[in-house]
Amino acid sequence: MIDITHKITTHRTAIAQATVRVSKAETIEAVQNRTVPKGDVLEASRVAALFAVKRTSDMIPDCHPLPIEYTSVSHHIEGLSIIISTEVHTIYRTGVEVEAMHGASVAALTIYDMLKPIDKYIEIQNIRLLSKKGGKSQFRDEFDRSIDAAVVVCSDSIAGGKKQDSAGKAIISKLEQHNIQVLDYTIIPDDVQTIQQKVTALCDKGIRLVIITGGTGLSAKDLTPEAVSPLIERHIPGIMEAARSYGQQRMPYAMLSRGVSGLRGDTLILTLPGSTRGAEESMDALFPGVLHLFKVTDWGKSDTSWPTHTS
Repeated sequence: MIDITHKITTHRTAIAQATVRVSKAETIEAVQNRTVPKGDVLEASRVAALFAVKRTSDMIPDCHPLPIEYTSVSHHIEGLSIIISTEVHTIYRTGVEVEAMHGASVAALTIYDMLKPIDKYIEIQNIRLLSKKGGKSQFRDEFDRSIDAAVVVCSDSIAGGKKQDSAGKAIISKLEQHNIQVLDYTIIPDDVQTIQQKVTALCDKGIRLVIITGGTGLSAKDLTPEAVSPLIERHIPGIMEAARSYGQQRMPYAMLSRGVSGLRGDTLILTLPGSTRGAEESMDALFPGVLHLFKVTDWGKSDTSWPTHTS
């Protein structure tokens, strides 16, 4: 199975459908009147679908076991067709579209099995996914505005040429995955005045997103929060709380990060750990959801046009 440990936990839903087509009206009448010899066809298929949804990972090799929080199964009869709909919800790192389709498929097979003694020409048709929601793809689709970014690496050793930067480059790679253009990439020492001058210059330049990596720990040289906090005009503690919570599930030391975040004018400033793993995990935790901030802050400005999102 693929690794999903980097994904965020979100509310995910899926709706699937399958159709069972019989060959004669008498079969439909038997289903509706509950006179099929094997029993109540619709109720049996509903129960079978519930079992199937919960057992999907046992049958489909690459499906991850996940908690099923809600499942509904409904039937609709149109002419000679019995249309099955399954809706599945979870709060997890991966979606439930296969679970919904598996449930619809098994419900259709159950109907087929129960009706075959009285109808020899039954067909199962159109097993398909109708919709799915949740996960990063949905939140990414909500945001299509161009954002310019800058990445600042704070490290005495990297600035002095003793080490190579990997955290900053990892952040740039993550930003590019979200179609965010990095206009400035700078390596500076762990010095309060230098950090403040660089961040202020980037904000004055109109860069909308400034990400600083390094200097958020507890050593004597870790001064990034002290340098950046006075520059922030509107603190947004929830951003770094989300990053620390995500990191703590993967590394017991994430709680020791002192990163801060907030707005200076129209610029969002984020301070991330200096380790490559810490920076990558923070990016996975925050993006693309944090980009919603620009939709909120830009809303109502005359030069802003946002797509309408319907849930």
